[in-house]
Amino acid sequence: MKIHLTSVFVDDQAKALDFYTEILGFVKKHDVPVGDEDRWLTVVSPEEPAGTELLLEPAKHPAARTYRDALVQDGIPLVQFAVDDVNAEYERLNGLGVRFIQEPLAMGPVTTAVFDDTCGNLIQIATQPQ
Repeated sequence: MKIHLTSVFVDDQAKALDFYTEILGFVKKHDVPVGDEDRWLTVVSPEEPAGTELLLEPAKHPAARTYRDALVQDGIPLVQFAVDDVNAEYERLNGLGVRFIQEPLAMGPVTTAVFDDTCGNLIQIATQPQ
């Protein structure tokens, strides 16, 4: 068994696609219309184009909005992405205007930072222990 797809609920799929591709560097994998307004919209890491897909899912269900709002209010990231160097990625993203709510923080063998994805979520980046 392996993880094939996971999702983040987003306020605006077009805005999310721009942020996740143009700012974070993911690559669009699928973009299929679903109904009149929504899309099956996934991105992947350019390093693993056949790897786990991230679905940029419309946050239309009331429970999704309540869940996300509660996480943001408590400062809890919805998802974590692995990076080779949190400090370097922090500098790169900060230079692109990304708003961080937690600057890089070393916690033993792991360093983390948390930012706002502009689409209703907090995202954590982290180095992975060797």
